[in-house]
Amino acid sequence: METLEGKVAAITGASRGIGAAAARAFAAAGARVALLARGRGEIEALAAEIGPGTAMAVPCDVARPDEMAGALEAVGARFGGLDVLVNNAGVIEPISALAEADPAAWGAAVDINLKGVFHGMHAAVPMMLARGGGTVLTVSSGAAHGPVEGWSHYCAAKAGAAMLTRCLDTEYRGRGIRAIGLSPGTVATRMQREIRASGINPVSRLAWSDHVPPEWPARALVWMCTPAADPWLGGEIALRDPEIRRTLGLG
Repeated sequence: METLEGKVAAITGASRGIGAAAARAFAAAGARVALLARGRGEIEALAAEIGPGTAMAVPCDVARPDEMAGALEAVGARFGGLDVLVNNAGVIEPISALAEADPAAWGAAVDINLKGVFHGMHAAVPMMLARGGGTVLTVSSGAAHGPVEGWSHYCAAKAGAAMLTRCLDTEYRGRGIRAIGLSPGTVATRMQREIRASGINPVSRLAWSDHVPPEWPARALVWMCTPAADPWLGGEIALRDPEIRRTLGLG
């Protein structure tokens, strides 16, 4: 297990799924963790589970830049700085054909899935530069690279977020900022239940056993904070890659 002793990590979408699993994994690796999500009750319960000296809950809507900036400012005040940001918050609803989508709901999804990533990077990078560098990890998707029926909002936003990772790397790698995306494949989370309920596209017809547990991408995210992941800086690691799974000791 990699050690992140002394590091401070902020994780968005930490109330459940990959975010909650990542919070536990980062804490187990020795990091102090800030749990960011809109659901106050869920992140407060998780912070209490991890331990008040190790975890803090910060209610936050990533779609609102002032809330994101304020949340990370609170993390810095409590833990003394920021070393890692995990841009994990994301939504899949509303699933619909492009011409039938509600424009306001479509835009709200992009506000979270794309603009939320920018808001996190924008607030985190100055804090990391003050410490000499840091790591920004963004949960990506195969949808960033290919169209999926009913997911125009999700595909467009994830493609944009992947480009944000490349832009961040181009602008700040030389100043100590490590930016990498993680494409986890399909993960057994509430999002997959929403996808299955839609009945649209082949992903909705996958068996539950086809999805990996959220602990797998959480394990990958911890590993991505180490120099071993440097060959992927500015790019994306795919958890479907058998060599990556062997490296991480995943079945």
